Amino acid sequence: MSENSPWKEHRKAHAQALGPQVAAQCTKKGFHAVYVDSPEEALEKVLSLIPADASVGISGSVSVREIGAVEALQKRGNTVVQHWDPSLKTPEERKARLLEEFSCSVHLTGTNAMTKDGMLVNIDGTGNRVAAMSWGPGKIIFIVGINKICPDLETAIQRVRDVATPPNAIRLKLDTPCTKTGYCVNCDSPQRVCRALLVLERATLGRESHVIIVGEPLGY
Repeated sequence: MSENSPWKEHRKAHAQALGPQVAAQCTKKGFHAVYVDSPEEALEKVLSLIPADASVGISGSVSVREIGAVEALQKRGNTVVQHWDPSLKTPEERKARLLEEFSCSVHLTGTNAMTKDGMLVNIDGTGNRVAAMSWGPGKIIFIVGINKICPDLETAIQRVRDVATPPNAIRLKLDTPCTKTGYCVNCDSPQRVCRALLVLERATLGRESHVIIVGEPLGY
C-alpha cells in the first residue's frame, strides 16, 4: 500500500482524534499520558523517560519490541532484563529472571486493552506482568497502540480474551483451544494463560506511571 494512500490518511486522522482524548482521560486518572503519531516518536519518548544508567525490566510485550525499544536501550548502555530469552533452560532460571525483571528501576510494558476513559486491562498466566503493572520498585511506562482502545471495560476484557490472548498462546506454542478456534472458549486447559485479570482503574500509589498512546496498531 502506498504511503500516501487516502485510507491510511483516514486511519491516521481517526487516531489523531481519538488518541489525545484518551490520553486526557488517562491524565485525569493519575497517569502521565501523551499521544504520539508514530512508533518512532514513541521510542524517542521512552528514551527521554528512562535515565541512561537505569535498569529496565521488559515483560512479555510485543508492542515494546515493535517500537525497537530493546535494541535502542541496549545500544545506549542500559541494563535490559527480559525473560524472553532462549538461553533460559530451566524453571529455576526463568523464575530468577522474572524476579530480576520485576526488581528493575524502570518497567517497560504494553497493555492488552485500554478503555476510552483511561483504564488499562491485562491478563496473565504466570502473573509476573500484572504484578509489575500494579506494584513495583520504580517507574512504569505503558506503550499502547491505537488498536488497543475499546469503548468500555466489558469490551476491553473481551478484547483481551478474544483478540490478544489467542495469538499470544500461538506465539508460546501452547495447546489451548483458542489457538485452534481463534477466540476464547473459557477453557480449563492446563496451559490456559487467562488466569490473572488486572484492571488499573487509576495509576497506583507510590510510583511514577506513564502511558504513551501511539497512533498506529501495535502488538496483539
